[in-house]
Amino acid sequence: MTVVTRFAPSPTGFLHIGGARTALFNWLYARHTGGKFLLRIEDTDRERSTDEAIAAILDSLNWLELEWEGEPVYQAQRVERHAEVARTMLAQGKAYHCYCSPEELTEMRESARAEGRPMRYDGRWRDRDRSEAPAGIKPVVRLRAPQEGETVIRDKVQGDITIANAQLDDMVLLRSDGTPTYMLAVVVDDHDMGVTHVVRGDDHLTNAARQMQIFQAMDWPVPVFAHLPLIHGPDGAKLSKRHGAVGAEAYREMGFLPEAMRNYLLRLGWAHGDDETISTEQAVAWFDFDGIGRSPARFDMAKLTALNLHYIKIADDARLARLTAPLLGARLGRTLDEGGLALLTAAMPSMKERAKTLVEMAENAEFYFHPRPVAPDEKAAKVLTPEARGAIAELAGELAGVAEWNAPALEAVVRGHAERAGLGLGKVAQPLRAALTGRTVSPPVFDVMAIFGREESLARLTDAAAA
Repeated sequence: MTVVTRFAPSPTGFLHIGGARTALFNWLYARHTGGKFLLRIEDTDRERSTDEAIAAILDSLNWLELEWEGEPVYQAQRVERHAEVARTMLAQGKAYHCYCSPEELTEMRESARAEGRPMRYDGRWRDRDRSEAPAGIKPVVRLRAPQEGETVIRDKVQGDITIANAQLDDMVLLRSDGTPTYMLAVVVDDHDMGVTHVVRGDDHLTNAARQMQIFQAMDWPVPVFAHLPLIHGPDGAKLSKRHGAVGAEAYREMGFLPEAMRNYLLRLGWAHGDDETISTEQAVAWFDFDGIGRSPARFDMAKLTALNLHYIKIADDARLARLTAPLLGARLGRTLDEGGLALLTAAMPSMKERAKTLVEMAENAEFYFHPRPVAPDEKAAKVLTPEARGAIAELAGELAGVAEWNAPALEAVVRGHAERAGLGLGKVAQPLRAALTGRTVSPPVFDVMAIFGREESLARLTDAAAA
């Protein structure tokens, strides 16, 4: 059997972090088993579903690098197929028309509320003939659900869950206007897409028993269920906007790498021993349902940030530069050309040891692209005293004679100057940094000079000395 998983978001907003984790787990299990990962857009709620939300969801999945097979399936385009299945169940006696009036349903609801029990349809049209139907009532189609025995959900995460069939009423399959309900649409789509494993949040657990009854009524194989615990905020409450960003695209905008986000989402509810840093390749090799816990996981921004720092440190410099370039360009008000991208790539080795996000990387790299003469910030201006500017002019002359313009050679010249002046290296290097970058904090100053090159470095030092 080929494993087929699916991610089925409703396009009513951004891709929630919980949804992103669900997509990741489906993707990982499909990759782990050599199966297929499919995407279905559950857009039957036409009032709330938007093209913008669909685009945002697809963009976030692409950013997370969770590739799906084939084209996305749009549920709203399949309503006739859903209705066809309901009609098949009608013809086979596994469903029936219900002619309850709105007043009757209200009475059932109020009676259930008064008795302190859940609202359940009482089955009054289950065995009545259509000839008894009242005039002017358009019927719904209800499933003829089993009334005795039990429905057992053999869940890969939650374990076996047994529900007495007497607790489940005859659910609506088609509304009075002929449109299918969510329950019917999901089952038909999962069957037609060949889905073998349904991996989703445990807020869907109550739907599983009802959906199983539709599968069984159609004599279709029931997929394997795996219901994931929800993600909570640091306070133990369900993750929401009051805890901070909950949309996947927000973390992209904050400068997190997709591989860091995947690693972090993986560890929200899944474990492999004591491993915290898990590459995507390792995750594909190791992932299985056995590692999923039953308790809700708590979102921890500090852990995500630490993982991002790790992945930035080991990332390819050219790739980091490409990812940082748009953020830096936005700060500069212009797009980086090939020369700018090459400069940014060269700066990466000395910069990525410090930056926790790509946004920080862009902020830290901005000085490389400031036009001359460089305007020092308030702290750098205090460092550039008249005495410091005189020393910079002297140093610029010495540096101009360096045969090979690289960090070790430059450091040797500056260190020699400091020793002759009876100063510590920092006392000399800090004014150099202020002159070159306009800041008092930067990557190692000799690396900065090597990246700038001889001409730009000496020009900046000359500007500072003459100011």
